[in-house]
Amino acid sequence: MKLSRKTRDTLAFWGFVGPFLLGLAIFAYVPIGWSLYLSFFDARNTVTPSVFVGLDNYAQMLADGPFVASLGTFSVFALFIVPLTFVLSLALAVGVNQLRFAKAFFRSVFFLPFACSYVVASLIWKTSLFSGVRYGLANTVLGVFGIDPVAWTGTVHPPLYWVVLVTARLWLQLGFYMILFLAALQRIPRHLYEAAWLDGAKPGWQVFRHITLPQLRATSVAVLLLNLINAYQAFDEFYNIMGDSRGYPPFARPPLVYLYYTSLGSGGQDLGRGSAGAIILALLIAVVTLLQGKLFRFDRSAT
Repeated sequence: MKLSRKTRDTLAFWGFVGPFLLGLAIFAYVPIGWSLYLSFFDARNTVTPSVFVGLDNYAQMLADGPFVASLGTFSVFALFIVPLTFVLSLALAVGVNQLRFAKAFFRSVFFLPFACSYVVASLIWKTSLFSGVRYGLANTVLGVFGIDPVAWTGTVHPPLYWVVLVTARLWLQLGFYMILFLAALQRIPRHLYEAAWLDGAKPGWQVFRHITLPQLRATSVAVLLLNLINAYQAFDEFYNIMGDSRGYPPFARPPLVYLYYTSLGSGGQDLGRGSAGAIILALLIAVVTLLQGKLFRFDRSAT
């Protein structure tokens, strides 16, 4: 039996996409749905609860001071990391895109840190660059200017630990977002710039603001949203830089770690409260994302 071209294309489509959708459903959508289900039940030491508690788990998590504090901490982290990553990765992309030679070399150099393990980078930042002893690189540089060594990860007033956390994340992820912007810059039609120059636009900020930025709107949306979600899901650098044998200081406790201890901690499994906390974290990311979209007017088409 000979199949029509449309049928063959349909079968080929589902042959390629089907396994991915199946894996996405099994490993993403089903766990999310089950977590939402557990959040409405008293699920202590069981994944098949029978006692419905409604919104009690949500109320308990929102009244839990350490959990709310961890959400506030990561909101501050996102406030630092999202705009810095956006501006610096865009600046790197513009700079690399304007190079007349060795463009591939610099593109590779800036992208390589993204391939580095977050754990390895965090340990280097903690033990070599920002060590609290006199032999760390940062303290060595400060010593040249006669400044005493600084306990970077332990100084709360002022909060110098943010310098360690933010610089580690920037070094690790700038190259990835730079590549996204670089690909978008290379898709901008050349005739738009030529028309702008003929109309008297000045090269530099004027052309960048009125031509380049509007053409990067779709990529800017992707970069900001991905960066925001990754900021709230940060774990490795906090775990390896701020954590020790005593646990985490209250000013740098990741919400993912707190949810882990709530759900699977030594005090017993409380999957209901842990699931409620995970849903609250997801809703917080969604709300901040929507507010960010309104602020930057992502719904407006590029002109």
